[in-house]
Amino acid sequence: MTILCVRFQLPSADEAALPALLGLLEEFTPVVQALPPDTALADLRGAERYFGRTAVELASVIRVRALALHGVDCVIGAGSGPMTARMALREARPGRTRAVAEDEVREFLAGRPVVALPGVGTKTARTLCEYGLDTLGRVAAAPLSTLQRLVGARASRELHEKANGVDRGRVVPNAVSRSLATERPFTRDELDPGRHRRALLSAAGELGARLRALDKVCRSLTLTVRYADRSATTRTRTLPEPTAHSAALTRTAYGLYEALGLQRARVRAIALRAEGLDAAERASHQLTFDPVDEKVRRIEEVADRARAKFGPRAVMPGTLAA
Repeated sequence: MTILCVRFQLPSADEAALPALLGLLEEFTPVVQALPPDTALADLRGAERYFGRTAVELASVIRVRALALHGVDCVIGAGSGPMTARMALREARPGRTRAVAEDEVREFLAGRPVVALPGVGTKTARTLCEYGLDTLGRVAAAPLSTLQRLVGARASRELHEKANGVDRGRVVPNAVSRSLATERPFTRDELDPGRHRRALLSAAGELGARLRALDKVCRSLTLTVRYADRSATTRTRTLPEPTAHSAALTRTAYGLYEALGLQRARVRAIALRAEGLDAAERASHQLTFDPVDEKVRRIEEVADRARAKFGPRAVMPGTLAA
């Protein structure tokens, strides 16, 4: 077990707190990959040799330091690869690291539904389940030729390897500034899809305002839905064109949410993350003759000027898009 997946239990998705917490991990290893708004991967192979401690023992030190220096608790999953560590995190609890040894990976995966595997979307899972391949154990035991007919040659090889515990992923150090995130927690577990959509509207509006204030655009949007049982679903969609337009972000957020097909899900929080940030001056914009779109963009410009002059509460994010 050399890879840790650490989720910091921030009071809200305060991205400003994440760089300092990443710095804490970098005291043990330079190989740290940020997964905003509140999670990171850390490769501790060198740290295990240097400190003479296992990854699980180092995880305990990281947890204590996060509490002592930042007042933030964390949950940690440990595994031989990034995929295993991320899946172990789902079973982790505060104060205890969920560790999956290399020789335990196949058994750990076997009984889990196929949708639990990172990278397997709802459509692929539905196709596999229609043919009785509803668990990773059954996918691992299925002939590769069968999977190729169901999901294609390339996807089937990757799926078969992952279901058998082969994790070829690696931790890629990156910069947290390549993304912006915001979260909308609910005061109680929320069942109402209407309230979910209002949270998405507000979050997308905030991201758009923050991007425009920084003269940035984003290339993709990631939705994370956290449930009452502490599990979460994350989906990412590439935007038709790089944008900071709140209405475009809202449409994409709604599309991601609707694709989940939630049925009376008890949602604890909804988070949006704008990724692939780039300078707005380098982004191209497809011209349109839609007067409504142009009107909304002009209103956004006025709202941004009001926000810059009178403060962020002068115009509440999410009130300009429908």
